[in-house]
Amino acid sequence: MFGVFADSLPDAWGNILLNRLLKKNGVNPDQMDILDRLSIVGSSGMGALAYQPEIPLGEEGSGLDLDYLAEQCQNILQTEYTEELDRLYRLGGTSGGARPKILTQIDGEDWIIKFLAGHIDGEESGFMEYEYAECAAACGIRMSETRLFPSQKCKGYFGTKRFDRVHREGADNTEKVHMLTAAALLELDFEQPSLDYHSLMKLTKILTGNHQEDMRSMFRRMCFNVFAHNRDDHSKNFSFLYDQEKDCWRLSPAYDLTYSTTYYGEHTTTVDGEGASPGRKDLLAVGIAAGLGKRYCEEAADEIQETVRERLGKYL
Repeated sequence: MFGVFADSLPDAWGNILLNRLLKKNGVNPDQMDILDRLSIVGSSGMGALAYQPEIPLGEEGSGLDLDYLAEQCQNILQTEYTEELDRLYRLGGTSGGARPKILTQIDGEDWIIKFLAGHIDGEESGFMEYEYAECAAACGIRMSETRLFPSQKCKGYFGTKRFDRVHREGADNTEKVHMLTAAALLELDFEQPSLDYHSLMKLTKILTGNHQEDMRSMFRRMCFNVFAHNRDDHSKNFSFLYDQEKDCWRLSPAYDLTYSTTYYGEHTTTVDGEGASPGRKDLLAVGIAAGLGKRYCEEAADEIQETVRERLGKYL
């Protein structure tokens, strides 16, 4: 399937929910082909693409007790029974990513709230991702609004406002924004280390028309991921948004920034060919090759390294 459509399919957490729900309804998940699964996504997927005919699946449910929903997510991950399977699917079954999450509205705005991913996350993972997001913003990286939602069981749940949904002033409708990941655009398997930041810079340059703000933002994200030890920087963690009014593509706000180590210990996206221990020299090589200028790259890299050291040093 073309990457732009494969982008609409859920992965990891969403697939767990969908397969469980299909079995609950007497359907063999192995008999559902890709088009069937897109029909289940229907109009509820990320971005603006929608698919017809739409196959409704899961019940809405009510209430938003985050601690309760987090507990039910853990039951799912531990292959235990939960009466909230339908509801969990409706809340987050069409989202991407490995961590349990829900898509919900808060004060009329669309948000994503994440829960712990079983044994791979500590109780502070939500608080950590919140601090990482705050640090990234201090590093000059564009971020969507974030919050730390309170919990009685941990230090809080990380939430971020969706940037693929726009609420216009005085309008009743929510505008969907077309969104494409680097994985979709480059036809990459995001689970494999098949990308280098040179290619990401080139993609940004071509797609945005060499928009300097976006070029610099991509460089800053690369520096942040290296200095903050975010090694799960795969090709689905970089996205572009379509600006309908200006008829152009722009780099989306950054997301999924947290301390992470891949199972092979290297960055999923290499830096000038280096995945195990990229440093300042490798970062500058990518930025200078992209035409950002040596002086800017040096100053930006040094600024981000110092900011990360001050704000996130306890995690590194």
